[in-house]
Amino acid sequence: MLRVLTGITICVALVVAFMLSTTKADPLQPGTAVPSLKSVDEEGKAVNLDEVFKKGLTLVYFYPKADTPGCTKEACDIQKRWEDVQKAGVTVIGVSMDKPEAQKAFKEKFKLPFTLLADTDGSVVKGFGVAKYRGMDMPTRQSFLVKDSKIVWHDPDVKPDTHLDKVLAAVAELTKK
Repeated sequence: MLRVLTGITICVALVVAFMLSTTKADPLQPGTAVPSLKSVDEEGKAVNLDEVFKKGLTLVYFYPKADTPGCTKEACDIQKRWEDVQKAGVTVIGVSMDKPEAQKAFKEKFKLPFTLLADTDGSVVKGFGVAKYRGMDMPTRQSFLVKDSKIVWHDPDVKPDTHLDKVLAAVAELTKK
């Protein structure tokens, strides 16, 4: 009986590991121009990212799914520290592959003061070279700072608890230069 349970446990662990593994992707690196991209926001309105990037420093952060624990922690930290984000002069855009309705509900529930893109076709995820979790239409957690339509900073390993601290530190370094 113990051997059977051990075998089942190993099989379940392998399936979970496979599901949490990611597809191969090559994220945009600092110095790289962002391709021309369009999407829709939480209201279903068209967003031309070229226009957004002309307005100054922009944080584009990718998260797996709206209103899930890690994604909520990450978004609410930005919301709670919105004054710091504004003082740093950063426009924020959150991106997931959720539908506009899910993004809108997430934004309203937590009173998020920034745009959420509903990248249902994955064009923004693909354009930034963000990997997805294998077998799922969910991007991995990554962040990019964009200035003048070029990547100026990239964090490929975002943690919800420290995300905004790393972003603000990167912005401080960029403004020193």
